[in-house]
Amino acid sequence: MFISLWVYRRDGRTFVAGGKSNHLHLWCLESKRLIKIIQMPEKVRAVRHLEFLPDSFDGGSNQVLGVLSQDNIMRFINIETCKLLFDIGSPEEGISTAAISPNGRYIASVMENGSLNLYSVQALTQEGNKPPPSMFKVVQDGSKSTSETNKLIMKVTPGRSEASWKSRGSKIQTRLLKLQGNASLENKENELPGGLNKKRLRALLKGFGEYPAKYRMFVWRSLLQLPENHLAFSSLIDKGTHSAFVNIHNKYPIKSRKLLRVLQRTLSALAHWSAIFAETPYIPLLAFPFVKLFQNNPLICFEVVATVVVNFCQHWFEYFPNPPVNVLSMMENVLAHHDKELLQHLIKYNVTSQVYAWPLLETLLSEVLTREEWLKVFDNIFSNHPSYFLMIVVAYIICSRAPLLQCNQAVDFEYFFHHRNNLEITAVIKEAYRLMEATPLDIHPQRMLEDFIPLTKGQYPIFNKYPKFIVDYQAQERERIRQDEMEYLKERQLAHESEAKAEEQKAEDEAWYQKQKLLREAEEQRRKMLLEEEEKLAEQRQRLAAIKRDLKVKELQLLDASRRRFLNYQQDQLQMELKRLDDEIARKASMREQETAAAVQDVEIRRMELESQRQLFEQHLIKDQEAVTKEMKEKVDAHQRKVDLEDHCVQRLMEIDREENQKAQTVAEGNVAKAEQKRIDTDWRLQVLQRLRRDDQDREKCYEELVKLLHDNRVREAELLKAMREAEEKKWEDIIQKEAQLEEEQKAAAAADEHRKQFLDDKINDALELSEKLEREDGYFERPCDLKARRTERGVEVQQVLRSGNICLNDLSAFVQSPHMSLDRRRELARQERELMAEVRRLRQRLISQAKSRHPPAHFPATTWTP
Repeated sequence: MFISLWVYRRDGRTFVAGGKSNHLHLWCLESKRLIKIIQMPEKVRAVRHLEFLPDSFDGGSNQVLGVLSQDNIMRFINIETCKLLFDIGSPEEGISTAAISPNGRYIASVMENGSLNLYSVQALTQEGNKPPPSMFKVVQDGSKSTSETNKLIMKVTPGRSEASWKSRGSKIQTRLLKLQGNASLENKENELPGGLNKKRLRALLKGFGEYPAKYRMFVWRSLLQLPENHLAFSSLIDKGTHSAFVNIHNKYPIKSRKLLRVLQRTLSALAHWSAIFAETPYIPLLAFPFVKLFQNNPLICFEVVATVVVNFCQHWFEYFPNPPVNVLSMMENVLAHHDKELLQHLIKYNVTSQVYAWPLLETLLSEVLTREEWLKVFDNIFSNHPSYFLMIVVAYIICSRAPLLQCNQAVDFEYFFHHRNNLEITAVIKEAYRLMEATPLDIHPQRMLEDFIPLTKGQYPIFNKYPKFIVDYQAQERERIRQDEMEYLKERQLAHESEAKAEEQKAEDEAWYQKQKLLREAEEQRRKMLLEEEEKLAEQRQRLAAIKRDLKVKELQLLDASRRRFLNYQQDQLQMELKRLDDEIARKASMREQETAAAVQDVEIRRMELESQRQLFEQHLIKDQEAVTKEMKEKVDAHQRKVDLEDHCVQRLMEIDREENQKAQTVAEGNVAKAEQKRIDTDWRLQVLQRLRRDDQDREKCYEELVKLLHDNRVREAELLKAMREAEEKKWEDIIQKEAQLEEEQKAAAAADEHRKQFLDDKINDALELSEKLEREDGYFERPCDLKARRTERGVEVQQVLRSGNICLNDLSAFVQSPHMSLDRRRELARQERELMAEVRRLRQRLISQAKSRHPPAHFPATTWTP
């Protein structure tokens, strides 16, 4: 492998490498393995530049790779499917270097001629302008010894595998059969490939006047039902350029070499498909609009032109090499029916249909319409019957009747039908539809023209609807003329070669004589130069001898001067040595004095440093003592605030408990009073009902309903009382749980206090041990026995302070034993709190039991009515 360049994907997972071969190696950086080898076409012998085409929606896993090869053409391929998407550049207009914009929308290329071209990726990758998929994966059934690298090779060839197209065709056929089984005959005729419907497309075209520019090519391919016969087209292309179109650039000097090459290739394919197209002079004019539109996809361009010729150019070649008189007669009949005045005006000035109709037909209206107008017109032509094409030409003539009626010379008529005119194309389209509907059937072109027939799949149909003997005769004559031209060119070439050889021999002879003359003149000139050089050499030798004598004299003078200078130098050197010794002695004496003074200064500085170090150490000790004192004071204050807060919480809890007990007792008494009142009301109502029953038997039904309502009220009251009791019991359970949780928190606080006490004791002992150690190491402090005595005195002072009950926060000696006092008090308070809460719980339980025994739950029996 000759790898000289590589490019990484944006996600950094894979990279592609290439070099002096037509192979591209795709590597995976995660697995460190070779994924595949892509083989470029045989025209590619080396790769000059690689660059990925960015995409905003691929997540950094770029799929399209641009490959600039040695033939100065940059091909863009999909590295996953190995399909050629499009290419830019050509051998005539080669690309020197190229760059892609970060958003992947534009491609800038510097051409070899120095020009800068800017390409739009959207236009290159447009659906209709895509080149035919010309790559397929070659699966080679090698032997067992085949290497793994060869299995990864995916060859790029100008074609597709037949199996893939067969499978695609079978899928489409299955889907169409399913639609045929469920749709009517009209829907079957309107169904198009790609899931489109001709009826809906016509409705869209009628509403907007044209198809969307973004999907126009796709719609055209569906309307024309192009078969995309790659193999058949490749066989036509492989036959090379047809002899009739070898010198097409002389007749049609197109600036773009690429466009000229595509036009020549398309016309050659048409000529190889049917011989009539090699003899038809207007076929380049007919095919050029489609070539310019589909220049990036030669297959689609050829099939569109072939479809147009087969369907929209019916009966054009029956009177070859003359124009289609039958078709022109049909158009003239339509024009005579709809605008007889205009036809009479044209006949008056000998303007036949070959002047006003044939120029529009043979150029497909491309000479008289702009690009947008032409696309809009062919949107309507491809969506209707082939006769609509003739109708739109007649409609163009009718809509142009005003300027045509003003013309009175044949030259003016010819100029009108070969140049663009100020005409509203929408009006022409509407007029064509009107002609389609208003033309009688006996003169309607639809009666003479067949319905649309798409090209067959696999192989293109035979096209022989022309006078074969005329075409063959013209072909033979053209071949004879071509042979005569070839013989004439050969003879002229031989004559030119003979004449060139004679001229060359004559020139050689003249050059030899001239060379001999120049040699003789040069020889004489060199003799003269030699004599002059000898004279100059003699003079130089004389001057050299004189210079040598002068140099000898100067040498003797220099030797004498150097001897005297050396003696003076020796004397100066001795004097300098003596002076250096004197300076050294003086320097050593001064250095001895300076060292003595520096030693004295060092001793003084050392003394001052020791003094400052001692003062600094004393300051550090004082600061440490103050920090410890402040810390202990803060701890005592915080503990006191915590104790006060806990006492307040306990008092608040007791108050809340008393309030809840009072509320519960009030609610219970209220419930009892309400129940008693209900019982009295019920007895009174029963007595009233009995009295009313004895007094008035006629109202028996009313009283029954009233009793039923009263019964429902009693049931609801009983349920309400039960719900109130349940709610009360649930609240008591919550209170008990919270009290248990409070006890657990108190236990945890006691454990934390115990741990904190142990921690403070340990720290105090550590501090005392550290101070003893410092006193032992430093001679400035007291001895250990004095320190122990002082500790004993401090302990006695703390005990006295504790006995008296007064603690001074500014006294550092009280801080040592204060944690013991606070922890004991904390335990005592916690024990009293637990006893108090236990007493509260006992009182609550006693009150609940007394309330239950005093006011048992009321049971209301079901009321029954007795007559």
